[in-house]
Amino acid sequence: MSFYSKITGLSIFIFLVISCKKAPNKEEYIWKPFEVTATAYNSLASQTSSTPNITAWGDTLVPGMKCVAVSRNLISLGITHNTQIKIEGLEGVYIVNDKMNKKWRNRIDIYMGVDVVKAKEWGKRKKKIYYRVKKDSLNTKSKQ
Repeated sequence: MSFYSKITGLSIFIFLVISCKKAPNKEEYIWKPFEVTATAYNSLASQTSSTPNITAWGDTLVPGMKCVAVSRNLISLGITHNTQIKIEGLEGVYIVNDKMNKKWRNRIDIYMGVDVVKAKEWGKRKKKIYYRVKKDSLNTKSKQ
């Protein structure tokens, strides 16, 4: 066996060991409900800032992403950067990667790329959201 074959084999072994992380147990998490006012926004300078594709947490927005901005009071509930949420009536899971102006409360802003018409059609709606949180390890009967 050549030196390069040994190095390649060792590299593959190390890669496999490193990439074999324990998958998170779905039972370690719960989806907590919360009612919010849901609006929509676009990554346009006229709606945000001179860098409309950069969020308040420094993430880069790309049209088509399923993400939301949250009012700052929701952050104290645990709906913070990279929290997964589900929105009543919409498919899929959204990621929290932006935060809104301090004047808003109990509100989310759904990212709709540069499609202003779609955002205006959405308007302003009361919606129930479900946000994913780690189950309290000390509390066997997690409150939902």
